[in-house]
Amino acid sequence: MLKDITLGQFFPGNSLLHKTDPRIKIILLLVYLVAVIAADSSASFAAVFVLTVSLIVLSKIPVRTVLKNMKPLLFIFVFTGIINLFFTGGEHLIFGWKFIKIYREGVVFAVFMVLRLACLVSGSFVLLTYTTSPLDMTDAIERLLSPLKFFKIHVHEFAMMMTIALRFIPTLIEETGKIMSAQKARGADLDSGGLLKRAKALIPILIPLFVSAFRRADELAEAMECRCYRGGEGRTRMKQMKSCFRDYAVLLVMTGICVAIFFLNGIEILPI
Repeated sequence: MLKDITLGQFFPGNSLLHKTDPRIKIILLLVYLVAVIAADSSASFAAVFVLTVSLIVLSKIPVRTVLKNMKPLLFIFVFTGIINLFFTGGEHLIFGWKFIKIYREGVVFAVFMVLRLACLVSGSFVLLTYTTSPLDMTDAIERLLSPLKFFKIHVHEFAMMMTIALRFIPTLIEETGKIMSAQKARGADLDSGGLLKRAKALIPILIPLFVSAFRRADELAEAMECRCYRGGEGRTRMKQMKSCFRDYAVLLVMTGICVAIFFLNGIEILPI
């Protein structure tokens, strides 16, 4: 299961999304998230689904990789679907037994909620982390938040902190897998027993993981100090970000599609 988590990983490529300015992609991500959350009809959800699939195709990221990223979240998808299925009322009763009642409106709403979560997860990572290197992401966040420097906010340090956190997620996941394998080789039982027993079995994993994380953080801090890192003041960049006509065209098309999703709200293409 841990090997299926691809959060924070960057997949080098030559697709349209890889070539798009990282600053534009962050803006696109915000617009995309608003459109997905605002969708509330079958027509708008269909448009969101088509848009998400189109982004995956444009990124040239294998569909298997995107699905592997959502596999660890399968429990959340199922739990969300069940909660909305049983706790959403309506007028068209499908099944009723004592206090359990399932309405057609509840089934549709549960499907829409699961679809919304799946689109949020897959679209967000395809738009940003999968197609943007950590260095470019740091520069893009710093550039977009640069007006906050007038309020004495350390924008560069904030952007660096966010990027380092994303960068070390795959490393910590790999470290967790190694610790679990080592503990199982020593006879630790991590898969059997009740919930309380499994929680106690995680203690021999969490303690070495925290020690390893703090050690890596200390080594990273020492390495940055040895290279005379002093924050964003006076720093130059080997690669300067420049937006071109292609970037603005992608932004315009994506924004137009998301605006169209708003107009599709209230239009039903399925009988509900």
